Amino acid sequence: MCPYFSAPRFILSYNIAISHFKAFGRGRQIFSNYKIDAQFCVFATPEPEIMINHLKGKLVEKNPTHVVIECAGVGYFVNISLHTFSQLPEGESIKMFTHLQIKEDSHTLFGFSSTSEREIFRLLLSVSGIGSSTARTMLSSLAPAQVRDAIANGDVATIQGIKGIGAKTAQRVILDLRDKILKVYDIDEVSLSSNNTNKDEALSALEVLGFVRKQAEKTVDKVLSQDPALSVENIIKLALKNL
Repeated sequence: MCPYFSAPRFILSYNIAISHFKAFGRGRQIFSNYKIDAQFCVFATPEPEIMINHLKGKLVEKNPTHVVIECAGVGYFVNISLHTFSQLPEGESIKMFTHLQIKEDSHTLFGFSSTSEREIFRLLLSVSGIGSSTARTMLSSLAPAQVRDAIANGDVATIQGIKGIGAKTAQRVILDLRDKILKVYDIDEVSLSSNNTNKDEALSALEVLGFVRKQAEKTVDKVLSQDPALSVENIIKLALKNL
């Protein structure tokens, strides 16, 4: 039996272990009172996305696409979406939730203003054909709640409206993630239908008041991203404050 399962604290890195296998030859060898089986032993490594859960420190640089956060004298370059950029605090102190992407030639940190945005990002990465760049573009074009609701509602047009997303990719995103979104966020399909009706009624009312639909829709979406359960009256009231 591989000792690493019975002694989880005794874990060798891949390179160190391989060097010992080469040094001692093939088969089982005795090392530090443990038997190492070169054929069957599985090396445990932490999941990369939870290796760094968040960063808390000083915001020393901020741009629409990235920030630099200094923690204990080390500056971390963190890629962000436009949504997270819009949520950055005015002061220097910051806490940002992160996702660490590990590839053969790079380690890349992505940062999020909330765990909900990070969760949507990770769900998007699970879809074939959606990489980190595309997922970040989606969260830069729409608020996390808008991405979530578009997937839950099967709204292909909204997903396809994002730069770089074609019809097939939009359909794949919805097909792969709709059930997960409904389950993870405990969304009732009936309430989704009601929310869409409230949005449409609010937009119609704002058009009657003389507002351009495209501008009004962006404002209404922003209002609903804060509280999807708002009534038509409250949607209109809050939208008027921002138009």
